[in-house]
Amino acid sequence: MSDDLYELATRLYRDVGGIIASPVLQEADQPLDRIAAVRALGDQTTAMLSAAVLAARRSGVTWQQIGEVLGVSRQAAFQRFGRPEPVSGHEAEPLAAAEGAAVERATAVVNELARGSWQAVVDRFDDAMRARLSVDGLAAAWSQVVDAVGAFDHGGETRVSRASGFTITTTPLRFERDECTARISFWDDGRISGLFILAGSPS
Repeated sequence: MSDDLYELATRLYRDVGGIIASPVLQEADQPLDRIAAVRALGDQTTAMLSAAVLAARRSGVTWQQIGEVLGVSRQAAFQRFGRPEPVSGHEAEPLAAAEGAAVERATAVVNELARGSWQAVVDRFDDAMRARLSVDGLAAAWSQVVDAVGAFDHGGETRVSRASGFTITTTPLRFERDECTARISFWDDGRISGLFILAGSPS
């Protein structure tokens, strides 16, 4: 197993058992909240699949072989996991620039959380996130984190992983008594599709 795939699998295992503050904690035993939580985990399994395909390609596996494993055509596999081609008349955004933009967005969100700028964070949400997590709910979730691990101190270096149609950022957060991890999923247009504060550091 490649290092990237192992890391994603480790994160997924930790996230399943280690969520201490997330939209699902806003209200207990809400079926829609459980759907939202599973969707967020699905985002991470999609990232794992993308990492597995990338590792296979690096080892010489063909798109035809990948398509056969996935039950799709070679073209469909490439369209989903291959590097997108520039639209006619437009240059594709360089990967480094896209990752840099994701890091900037994640850093801004962490800073807004630290300042208690709940509305600024909610304004970044996509429609599904806004429907299930209000300004008050976000404030309550952050309060749960602070109650559990103490006052926020600082954030660490953000790491970026790419999946189909969205980007996942992982930022270590240092609190007074322990470390946590901010896991934020962004659509390509910059809207937030998932926001979790997880127990423990990402390393």
